[in-house]
Amino acid sequence: MSLLPDNQTELLDAYLRAEQDAQPEPTLTYRLNFGNGRIGGMVDGKDAIKQFIVKAIRTNRSHFRIYTDDYGCEIESLIGNDVTESFIQAEIPRMVREALIYDDRINDVSNVTATRLGDAVFITATVDSIYGEVTQEVTI
Repeated sequence: MSLLPDNQTELLDAYLRAEQDAQPEPTLTYRLNFGNGRIGGMVDGKDAIKQFIVKAIRTNRSHFRIYTDDYGCEIESLIGNDVTESFIQAEIPRMVREALIYDDRINDVSNVTATRLGDAVFITATVDSIYGEVTQEVTI
């Protein structure tokens, strides 16, 4: 009887092979109507990516227990505070990128612009996803 465990390299090798061969998770999810706050039908592919972009940017990071600390955006920390317009223009692209890039379906986030009009902020971002390029506008 040995004090050290048996070498389990076969199990580790099988696990690593399975991880390399893993297929991406399906993106089929419920369709959210942000205008009236209702759920109806299903959405998949590019439409699911567009919905994810809106939802991730509008959700406050670390605010809701149902989500991990990786999900959501920190833009609410800028809204309503006495910060300069140049600071907002510098921070919003970084915050939007951080909110979106952690998703496995998203390869890159670029061309993030923010326009402030009264109490609203209009954010536009171009997202390169596994389904192709998507340009989405989000109003906060």
